[in-house]
Amino acid sequence: MKKTLHIVIGYEMSDSNDDDIPQLSSHTLAALQEFYAEQKQQTDPGGDNKYSIGIIEENWQLSQFWYSQETAFRLAEEVIAVAGEGGRIACVSAPSVYQKLRELHREDFSICIFEYDKRFAIYGEEFIFYNYNNPLDLPEKIAAHSFDVVIADPPYLSEECLRKMSETIKYLTQGKILLCTGAIMEEAAAKLLGVKMCKFIPKHTRNLANEFRCYVNYDSGLDSEI
Repeated sequence: MKKTLHIVIGYEMSDSNDDDIPQLSSHTLAALQEFYAEQKQQTDPGGDNKYSIGIIEENWQLSQFWYSQETAFRLAEEVIAVAGEGGRIACVSAPSVYQKLRELHREDFSICIFEYDKRFAIYGEEFIFYNYNNPLDLPEKIAAHSFDVVIADPPYLSEECLRKMSETIKYLTQGKILLCTGAIMEEAAAKLLGVKMCKFIPKHTRNLANEFRCYVNYDSGLDSEI
C-alpha cells in the first residue's frame, strides 16, 4: 500500500541579497527526505533486508496478505523437504514463502516466484511475471513439469480463480502440490487438484475474515500438526 505524504510547507527566506527565492524549512526538507527514502526502499529494497517479509508492502487491491513469520518458515521447511536436495520449487502467488526460502540462505535448491506484482521483479531472474487469467502464458524457459513441488496461493476465493491457477500448477509440477487457500475452497480444490486439507492452519500478519487452510496431494508433515 502506497503512503501519501501530507505536510505543511514551511519556507525560510535566504539571507542572500541576490534574490528572495523561498527555501524549504529544515523540518519540511527532513520530512521529504525521509518520505522519499521510505519510497525508494519499498521499490528497490536491498542488502540484508531484501528478502524480509513485509519489505514489499501488501497491496490490498491485489488481494495480497502476507503470512506470519512462523507460517512462512513452516511452509518453507515443508517445500524444502518435499523438493529434496537439488530440487526445484515454484512459488505461485506466494511471495512470502519465496522470501523466507531465500532468507534461509540455502543453495541446495532452486526457486522461481510467479507473480503479477512487478515490484517483485527486484528478485531478478527468479521472478516470472504471471497473470492467473492467462494460466499458461509463461516464458519458454519454464518447461512443463519442471518443478519438484509447487506451492500456490490463489489471490481470490473463487472457483474461477482456482480453476485457472490449477492449469498453471498442473503444468509446472512433476506431481506434488501444496495449495494454500480458504477452507470454503476445500471441495473445489479436491475436484481440481486432488488435494486434501491438512491439520496445519496457516496464519497471516493480519487477521483475515475467512478461515485459511493448507491442502496437499502427498503424505505431508503439515498433516501431523494442529
